[in-house]
Amino acid sequence: MGKQATARRLGDNEAQAVVHNLRVSAQKLNLVAQTIRGLDASKAIASLTFSKRRIAGAVKKALESAIANAENNHQLDVDRLYVKEAYVGKSMRMRRFRPRARGRVGRIEKPFSHLTVVVREREEQS
Repeated sequence: MGKQATARRLGDNEAQAVVHNLRVSAQKLNLVAQTIRGLDASKAIASLTFSKRRIAGAVKKALESAIANAENNHQLDVDRLYVKEAYVGKSMRMRRFRPRARGRVGRIEKPFSHLTVVVREREEQS
């Protein structure tokens, strides 16, 4: 009598990790996500390790989680994984107010973002 399970959106040779509410704007997060799209998993981790951007550590954590999901949940070969997709979505915005001159107010927005990383196993080369 339970709820029907939804069909899996990803292929059998894919795994993903999703991180919600990262405290960075979507535009800045997308700059880091762009650098790893299409790379082998090991090269992407190396790239994020030496990146100077603040949010690169969180993106690296998400990528490592997607790799762990592929290995443990879907029995995929870690050495043949690559980053198929890394996309960013907007989340909430915290609004803060700062007093300005002559009784006015300046609004400060603190944006949050979502990150989804999908890794895929490469087909065997013939």
